[in-house]
Amino acid sequence: MAKLLKDKTFTRYQIFIIAVLAFIQFTVILDFIIIAPLGALLMKTMGVTPAQFGTIVSAYAFSAGISGFLAAGFADKYDRKKFLLFFYAGFIVGTFLCGIATNYFFLLGARIVTGIFGGVIASVSLAIVTDIFDMNVRSRVMGFVQMSFAVAQVAGIPLGIFLANVIGWHAPFMLIVAIGIPAGIAMMKMVRPIDTHLSIQRSADHNAFRHLQKTISKPNYLKAFATTATLTIGGFLMMPFSSAFLVNNIGITQTHLPFVFMFTGMATIIILPVVGRISDTVGKFRMFVIGTIIAGIAIIYYTNLSITPLWQVVMINIVLFSGIMSRMIPATTLMTAVPELPDRGAFMSINSSLQQISGGIASVFAGMIIVQVNQGPLQNYNVLGYTCVTLMFAGVGMMYMINKLVEEKQKAGHQSQPSPDPLH
Repeated sequence: MAKLLKDKTFTRYQIFIIAVLAFIQFTVILDFIIIAPLGALLMKTMGVTPAQFGTIVSAYAFSAGISGFLAAGFADKYDRKKFLLFFYAGFIVGTFLCGIATNYFFLLGARIVTGIFGGVIASVSLAIVTDIFDMNVRSRVMGFVQMSFAVAQVAGIPLGIFLANVIGWHAPFMLIVAIGIPAGIAMMKMVRPIDTHLSIQRSADHNAFRHLQKTISKPNYLKAFATTATLTIGGFLMMPFSSAFLVNNIGITQTHLPFVFMFTGMATIIILPVVGRISDTVGKFRMFVIGTIIAGIAIIYYTNLSITPLWQVVMINIVLFSGIMSRMIPATTLMTAVPELPDRGAFMSINSSLQQISGGIASVFAGMIIVQVNQGPLQNYNVLGYTCVTLMFAGVGMMYMINKLVEEKQKAGHQSQPSPDPLH
């Protein structure tokens, strides 16, 4: 963030927008990914089977996906600030319910509530970024906003695991509630209305369901949605059982588990802004391909590991996440350039919905593939790795089409300009 303050490309208000969106994303991402590191603890303390744990993870994903799809028709009908605040408030309530859950079914229901509201937040945030920032600096902005994922690893997950080990697995959710409420208040008080899209809404699109129908029927949008589904399924397969694999297969203790996420996240914080800047310089699709190659090699090596020293695990994870982030930032940036301004909110909501549903499908599939006998090593984790890499390289071909689509759109002069900033 200090680099942004020195960067004359952005105004102070734009920097504030980046900061508040990144922090909100941090809380949502932490809530979503904290389940995976708690997997080994949950399966032990609550007697949850791998299949049930996969259901807990997928419950959030499926409810978020359905919610995002239903909200898509309304996403361009309201001030994006108010739309975001509504869903963020619901997300905080859902997370609080997770924090007071007493059994498997209570937690399952709480994850569904959290997903209903949390699943829409990312799409609205992306729409806001696209409204305010031009395409030639958008990867840089995405790099800082996506840094919330790395910060969640550096600070959120280690602290969450520590609290879970000391107090109980409920504690990380209450932490998210405690830091999420001030973030929502800050946005409510200090962010200006974000409603430029309302002034150019087409009269034919006043009906929310008609707007949704038109959005999902456009061929170029369908190509983007198919690409999103493929990328998400491939990228999410390994995640639900990541901590269980580290503990049961690689030999990392529950006490040392936070260090894996912390050091990996610290490296990712440094890498993300660099990836964003390089992506804006050398080309987003080229960066995506480079990231895919790095991630693919790392995944095959990683998923075939047995007992491994902690420092080697950390190094491998740094390489792996460097590849993943080198894919995520350019892919997300290219997706934001696909929709026209009047469709942007609906497109982002549907795209986010597909990400959530695809993640849920991947989680269920992973739960069916992974086998664990008497709390021993996980079996077939390398099968998930090979499947993941295959889908990642299939995504390269699909992302190539999206890149061509965006290039043609920019040449035709259809790329919308950012909203004027009175403080510029």
